[in-house]
Amino acid sequence: MQLDSYSRNPSDLQDYSKWAGNHSRADRDDHYIEYRRVIMTAIPGPLQSMVFRSADLPALFHHTDAVAVARQREAVNTTRGQLALLVLGTVPAALPWRAEVGGGVQLLDGIAVLAYLGVLITTYLASRRKAKSHWQLNRSAAEFIKSNCWRYAVHGSPFDSAVQHPEAVFASRLEEGLQELRKVGWDDPREEMADSGGGLITASMRELREKAFTVRKETYIRDRLIEQRRWYRRRRLVSRRGALVWSSTIAALTLPALVLAVLRTFGEAGSFALTGTFSAAAAACLAWNEMRRHHPLVTAHSLVEDDLENMQAAMETTLTERQWAAAVFETERIVSPEHTDWLVRHRM
Repeated sequence: MQLDSYSRNPSDLQDYSKWAGNHSRADRDDHYIEYRRVIMTAIPGPLQSMVFRSADLPALFHHTDAVAVARQREAVNTTRGQLALLVLGTVPAALPWRAEVGGGVQLLDGIAVLAYLGVLITTYLASRRKAKSHWQLNRSAAEFIKSNCWRYAVHGSPFDSAVQHPEAVFASRLEEGLQELRKVGWDDPREEMADSGGGLITASMRELREKAFTVRKETYIRDRLIEQRRWYRRRRLVSRRGALVWSSTIAALTLPALVLAVLRTFGEAGSFALTGTFSAAAAACLAWNEMRRHHPLVTAHSLVEDDLENMQAAMETTLTERQWAAAVFETERIVSPEHTDWLVRHRM
């Protein structure tokens, strides 16, 4: 479809409606973003649209986000390595072969010793570095900062249009939340970032806040709400694939363990004792699947995506400017990590 034709001929919206009815929700979202961008950027003055991206957020967000990503990678790799070493440690005892070196030293058993020693070392290092805790704390801080920046920029509660000193309220609100995170172990990096320049309110945030309501609404729906819907859709698909892959892997490892156990029951398994290795591998896959929370995240992300779709429909149709601040607050609550965690814990 020719997007620029809509800006010249509004009657083409009927054709757009027909087109939308024959395409997926993801295609409609992509088309909607481009369609609205063409229309709004053609309007001069204060009604002209603007794009607001993560790059427009303050440096504190980017720092905490980078730390969260790095610590998440460290925590995940540590767990992956521990599980792999535990499985490796069971292999020598299951094999019928023996390899002696140096007058009676069993080489294969030595591999098991090194594997178990590696588990102990990585466990000790993980307890010292606390990668998982730092990952979760910095992720909470990053999402808290991002959410409040969006609320400020588009007049969401508690930074709505009626607030007389929104910058002071924003600074106070942000400090209160970060103080709570510091109490539970978050390392505040602002002293180290003193030379990086820039404040908590960026020029793009101020520019968006000064725009008309229609522009703020359009920007928020396009660059925040729809982007979050896309993210949750992608994560739902990833979690669904992960759940299928790891459930199949667990079954594939458990089945030969069952066969070997039956054979050993009737004395037909020979000198191989791989039942324990298959069981350990299946247990490791089960632990990995539970740590990644594939099954509950499929449901949680689907529910959040549906809630965002309903919120988008309301914002685009019946929502008034008086209801806007509360609607933004509710949207930010829906996309918060705490809300997703709550859904994961309480959904069957």
